Amino acid sequence: MPLCFLICLCGEKQLLPHFNTICFIFTFFLISEEVTVDIIQLLPDNIANQIAAGEVIQRPASAVKELLENAVDAGATEIRLIVTDAGKNLVQVIDNGNGMSETDARMCFERHATSKIKNIDDLFRVRTMGFRGEALASIAAVAQVELKTRRTEDELGTYIEIENSTVIKQEPCACPVGTNFCMKNVFFNVPARRNFLKSNAAELRHIIDEFIRVAMAFPGVFFSLTSNGQEVFHLESGSLKQRVLQILGSQFNAKLVPVKEETDYLDIHGFIGKPDAARKTRGEQYFFVNNRFIRSAYLNHAVMNAFEGIIAKDSFPMYVLFIDLDPEQVDINVHPTKQEIKFEDEKIVYAFIQAAVKHALAQFSIAPSLDFTLNAEIQQLEAVNRPLTEEKKENIEGSSLYKTFTQKHQAHFIEPNEKSELRHWKEFFTSGKPDTGYQLPVSGNEVPEVTQDAGQLKTGNLPAGQAGWNPETTCIQLHNTYIIAPIQNGFLLVHQQLAHERILYDRYTAAAHGKKIATQQNLFPSTLELAAADAALLEDLLPELQTIGYRIEPFGKNTFVIQGTPADVMQGNEKHSIELLIEQFKHFSSDIKFSKREKLVRCMARQQAIKAGQALGQKEMSSLVEELFNCNTPNVTPTGSPTYIEFKEDYLDRMFGK
Repeated sequence: MPLCFLICLCGEKQLLPHFNTICFIFTFFLISEEVTVDIIQLLPDNIANQIAAGEVIQRPASAVKELLENAVDAGATEIRLIVTDAGKNLVQVIDNGNGMSETDARMCFERHATSKIKNIDDLFRVRTMGFRGEALASIAAVAQVELKTRRTEDELGTYIEIENSTVIKQEPCACPVGTNFCMKNVFFNVPARRNFLKSNAAELRHIIDEFIRVAMAFPGVFFSLTSNGQEVFHLESGSLKQRVLQILGSQFNAKLVPVKEETDYLDIHGFIGKPDAARKTRGEQYFFVNNRFIRSAYLNHAVMNAFEGIIAKDSFPMYVLFIDLDPEQVDINVHPTKQEIKFEDEKIVYAFIQAAVKHALAQFSIAPSLDFTLNAEIQQLEAVNRPLTEEKKENIEGSSLYKTFTQKHQAHFIEPNEKSELRHWKEFFTSGKPDTGYQLPVSGNEVPEVTQDAGQLKTGNLPAGQAGWNPETTCIQLHNTYIIAPIQNGFLLVHQQLAHERILYDRYTAAAHGKKIATQQNLFPSTLELAAADAALLEDLLPELQTIGYRIEPFGKNTFVIQGTPADVMQGNEKHSIELLIEQFKHFSSDIKFSKREKLVRCMARQQAIKAGQALGQKEMSSLVEELFNCNTPNVTPTGSPTYIEFKEDYLDRMFGK
């Protein structure tokens, strides 16, 4: 446009001599116009809501958490959750809470619209589950939403239909008191994010986890979960112990220890599991702060410290602990999902939790405790009531036993009587041959005892023939953990558990890729009952389990029948092997993302491997070493740990100066 005006203007004869000047002015005008163009602009509401939804609504389970918490905040006594296709097609939450007015029903979908915060001080006194007003706006941005709600005082309720943050329909409707919220076709307008969702079984497990965390925190509220028309949970209102048993299973009934401590700073209550309820993987561990589920490795460490010396180091205790404290002492607004919080004084919370758990263990005679108070029965004893006379005092002070405790350098003077077995204590040191240490029975070439620095150990990668190992050679088991296998130019120190793990991994991998593994049919099939989340996981794993030798069939709600197991699984150990396998699979940790089949194979190999400390016969040791060298990669486990270490003869000679 300015260029056309310039040409017309220069057409005038009187301006023609000034053509260059006019061009310069217009060029400067164009350049300055381009430089001053603004590039920052406000995003439309629907795009802004979709970006915010990326933090709050990561999967259908995220919406389930927010909707259940809203129902609890509304004062509902009955909450029903209905999902279809693991929430991908439908997530519906029905409650009998307070409901909303027509205006509130429309306003609740606006960003940062909340009834919980009036001023900045309210942010530090929040006791409700939700307060930021982001959930419903985020859900409406990535799904098709239908809402029906009515208050007790209203004759008609309100119906609202929203799609992509746009209100499509709003009208009065007939509905019961409370709120009925439907989220359909999640991420329908963001197909890239929908493609990143996992399988239905995996997404359903996440939904069950979020459902359990809310239901556990409010045992006085009825909860139900229905998936694809089948009821998964039906939790009647009751006490906390009843709710824990409803969710975790009745097998924990005799394994729960109550915890209850009240202090001026905070209150702690809940349950911990007895030592026999501990598992090899992180099982049922729940922390709630003001009824809000949280994750805290720091507080978990406090519980682990309290169990130190009571359970094995590689085991994890079960606990459901509630911490109630002043909301001003905790910041819950540090994470979009509010599952990570900050305490004003973490150290004091740590100390209280550790002390409460230790006290509960001691109170119920699970851990020893020292009680310095005397009860009434002890007070009535003769030794306490009768005074100490001077005669008795002189007799006591004159005894040799008293002197050994009161005088210096007297503790080694012991006066044994004729009946004491200590009369011959000197013979223990003088008679017999001197102890020369344990001699390893080696046939053929002797294998000397070797002390080796870790930095000088060398792992081998030798096939059976090149290693110079002969299956007929006698192997030696050391500390029921290591196998010494002599070879032509030295010996191999094999770790029996890691070696067997490599063998089983190769075997199960071959089975998973078509090479069938032998199945041991059970004469009397055993029935396995699992928690809902574990049952959903097992049902998803059934095809892969069948390829590695398991024969498991569904048998009603959360129940399975074990018809057969791989030949490596001992008879009578079928249930435990399945339960342990599920736990390992749930808590499988690796920096590399593995497929479901690969994770299952690795878990199976780790579970069924011969454990350190198990005694082996000569044939078992020889067979183990032979099978190890038949593997494709015999020198390392699937996780990269060495299976054996090679000691060369020339290196052994150098150690002895030869």
